[in-house]
Amino acid sequence: MRRVIKNRLAGVIKFCPKTGRPVRALNRWIVPVFSIISLIWILIRVLPKPSRAAYPCMKVAIPFASSLLIYLGTVTASIVLFKKAYRKMTESRYALAGLLMILGVGFGVTTLVINQKDLLANEVVSYDYEDPLGPNAPIGEAKGVMPGRVVWVHNPEATNENCIPWLYGDGYFLDKNADQELVDEMLKKAMLEVTGLDTEEEAWESVFTYFNSTHDKGDVGYAGGEKIFIKINAVHAWNVNEDLSIKNDKAYGNVDTSPQVILAVLRQLINKAGVPQEAIFIGDPFTNIFKHLHDKLYAEFPGIHYISREDYDNRDQLMQTNDEEIKFSDKGTVLDVETDQFYDCTINAEYVLSLPAMKGHRGGGVTFFAKNHFGTNVQSSAAHMHKGLSKANTPIRGEYGMYRVFVDLMSYEHLGGKTLIYIGDFLWGTSMEHDPPLKFRSAPFNNDYTSSILVSLDPVAIASVGLDILQEEFQVDDTDVYPPRQIYVRFPAVDDYLHQAASSDWWPEGITYDPEDDGTPVGSLGVHEHWNNPVDRQYSRNLQSGEGIELIYKKIEQGPTSIREHFNQGIEMRTYLSAGNSQLNIEFNQDLHERVIVKVYNISGQLIQQEILESVSANTPNQLSLDNCGSGFHVVSVSSGTVNLSKTIVLN
Repeated sequence: MRRVIKNRLAGVIKFCPKTGRPVRALNRWIVPVFSIISLIWILIRVLPKPSRAAYPCMKVAIPFASSLLIYLGTVTASIVLFKKAYRKMTESRYALAGLLMILGVGFGVTTLVINQKDLLANEVVSYDYEDPLGPNAPIGEAKGVMPGRVVWVHNPEATNENCIPWLYGDGYFLDKNADQELVDEMLKKAMLEVTGLDTEEEAWESVFTYFNSTHDKGDVGYAGGEKIFIKINAVHAWNVNEDLSIKNDKAYGNVDTSPQVILAVLRQLINKAGVPQEAIFIGDPFTNIFKHLHDKLYAEFPGIHYISREDYDNRDQLMQTNDEEIKFSDKGTVLDVETDQFYDCTINAEYVLSLPAMKGHRGGGVTFFAKNHFGTNVQSSAAHMHKGLSKANTPIRGEYGMYRVFVDLMSYEHLGGKTLIYIGDFLWGTSMEHDPPLKFRSAPFNNDYTSSILVSLDPVAIASVGLDILQEEFQVDDTDVYPPRQIYVRFPAVDDYLHQAASSDWWPEGITYDPEDDGTPVGSLGVHEHWNNPVDRQYSRNLQSGEGIELIYKKIEQGPTSIREHFNQGIEMRTYLSAGNSQLNIEFNQDLHERVIVKVYNISGQLIQQEILESVSANTPNQLSLDNCGSGFHVVSVSSGTVNLSKTIVLN
């Protein structure tokens, strides 16, 4: 019987001729089986959330799965071609049979190459970004009351450095993690600096007057009743609970426009600029507004029109009764469509504000003011514009002088053409659009959240400064941390759209940007240049060497107010592992005569373990067993009446 079984297995398992024992028993099956498992794993994990493709486990799985698909495809193709070649031979059609035979051999050789090729994981991603202009070489025409001025207000205390934004209940958007009073003060400072005036009322009067005087409306300020549409970024509200509250899912904590920045803008417009609530329409036409955001804003300003895709209480359902169209300037040579349309709240507004969360983007390189308008159209998605980005499921469009859809959006009369002022929410930054905030290592952030607001009247200048900041931070791809640090901001020619928005000298051959298609080409939308270096952060107007950008950086040293309790009054926590990573040791530098709750979360925000310490002594280890925790990143959160601290640990 043993001999029969052995003979049956001989085709699968190789036996030693001397000992009769199996050797390399499953070698020939390891790669195929692992490749099939990898493909299933990718389909389960990546399809619901494509950003997971950057995770380390996916870097291992993707080469196996892709090799399997290529292998199966080439084998199938070669078999089909050989069969067709044989059939043509029997029909005496030798020339066609020979051609099919050559193609079959080609696919067969490809199969052999794939079969022999090493599978490489954790390949280092790099992009060859190099600006042909170099530093301090401005192009375009500076815009603004103070031409080319960009104001960057930074207050590290505006955000809670102990926030773990992807943990359910600790989202960056919560008021415990962002100080509304400090954000209000930051925006006030920015408005005064960008206009060079002494009061907020004067600043807003000058902003409206500047806009109207440059849009053939006369040297006048805001007129009562003029409508304003505010486009926020709420892309992650596409999947919510029935009451529009945020879900405890993988998208929890991903960066959208911060509620605190939105409220600060509304307070400025209503209380300082004199805009009546009923003249303001706000939302993201691509989604609904999260419940927590709506409740925060509605409590203070119930008269505003909060737009929604569906009919909900205290919200206005989106309507389209207009037939206005943007005519994309590529005329169908790049994009799959030639026109697009927008809702009435956009078309009927006299002014528009685009309030983006400033972050990297895997298709556009960055997502700033122009990319924010991908969610303004009436379509169910923005996929029809993706071919005009730097990368959209195709090889990178990495040459200067290619059609860039951002330029059409920046110049279209109902979008960029109506934009009153550019306010960039940079309280929380990240390297990819569907990731939580991460702490920036570069100066002036120094391993803290970005805690900043950028303001300008020049759309090209503010995007140029934002790009410089992100490119300084994200220089090396690192997906072994969470959130991953990805380098989409370093796509080759990532700033091509800024070159083209600044000057027609950089337009592609055969392309004339004219999104109204009225025969009037777009003029310069602003000024573009890169700073001299990331330490001094000086532009040509700072250096008095040209008429480009002027960056005003203001760091506010004012301490926190409403989130002061989260800064722990000198209490520090130290964590380390022992007993083969099965035991967690927690030490504090002070005595805590109170109950301390210790929680351990996995990377998905799931509570794995909880312990209660009745009291702790300074510099004495408190030991917790980690038997229930798997491998990978975990967050240790410690809270009591006077302490709220967290640390990241890695279990092998």
